[in-house]
Formats: sequence, structure tokens, C-alpha cells
Amino acid sequence: MLYVALLRGINVGGKNKVDMKQLKGVFEDAGMTDVKTYINSGNVIFSSKIRAKARLVDQIEDGIAKHFGFDVPVVLRNLAEMKALVKTIPAKWTTDQKMRCDVLFLWKEVDRRSVLKEFKHDPKMEDVRYAGGAIIWRIDRKDVNKSRMWRGLFGTPLYKQMTIRNCNTARKLLTLMEQ
Repeated sequence: MLYVALLRGINVGGKNKVDMKQLKGVFEDAGMTDVKTYINSGNVIFSSKIRAKARLVDQIEDGIAKHFGFDVPVVLRNLAEMKALVKTIPAKWTTDQKMRCDVLFLWKEVDRRSVLKEFKHDPKMEDVRYAGGAIIWRIDRKDVNKSRMWRGLFGTPLYKQMTIRNCNTARKLLTLMEQ
């Protein structure tokens, strides 16, 4: 089965530095095949015969901790899940100079439609949607600093149960998975 592993909190502000070449080796040492990384934020596409996500996550997190010496939470998505997610992102939503669109990948413990109630946002300037395993957030760049959502989210228990990629990265990961 084909997966993408999304690592949380690496290579941010000089903390939890993870070299992508070494990370690829950790996955290969754990028996994963067709391993490729994409950008420095911790995106690893790979194949595995293991279908139990919890088992895979444990194996990956253990390998990372042993190799790099610190814990890194990981969330997995398979090809079908990534296709479904990317399909829900409106085509005109992007991350560019005029707009910002992020995908907040949720851990299973918080993956439910009702989680939207925990995102305080201003519907006049922000779009927030649940998309099975993720929240998709969109705002015009000129309004980013006015966002109520980010101010109310950072540092919360919910924030610690997600990893964030911009929508361009989510789309690119799907493209790489389909190649």
C-alpha cells in the first residue's frame, strides 16, 4: 500500500533538525520501499506491505527517535485518502501572494466533523471546512494577521494533534504519490 507520512514539528526554527537523506534511510531500514521525501518539512512517500496504520506509525516514530534522538509525531494518509482530501480543496484555493490555504492534517483522536466548533474564525474573511482527516482553511493574504483562528489555536491541545501543510504541498504530495 502507498502512504505519505507527515512529520510534525521538524526543521522549524532550528529545532528538531532532520536531514531528509537520513530520514529516507530510516524508512528504508524499517522495511519501507519506494521511499522518497518532498521538501524539508517532513513529507515521506513510501510503500509498505503493512496495512495497519497504528503499527506503521509506531514503527516510523520508533525509528526516528532511535536515529535522531527525539520524538516526532507522525500522521499517515494512503493514496485514496489523499485523493479524497485534495478533491475537496476548491481549485481556485491556493497559496500564493494573494491567498493562503492550509491543510491541517488531524490525528485520529480529533478527526471528527464536530472539531470545526473548536476553530474560532471569522466567516466574513476565513473559510474553514472539514474534509475527512483534515481541516482546510483559506484566507486572503491581506487578512492573515486578523485571523481569529490562528490566535485561538496555537498552544492548544488540539494544535498538538495536527500537522499543517499548505494546499500546494498537499496537491504536490498527491501528484508524487500518483507517479
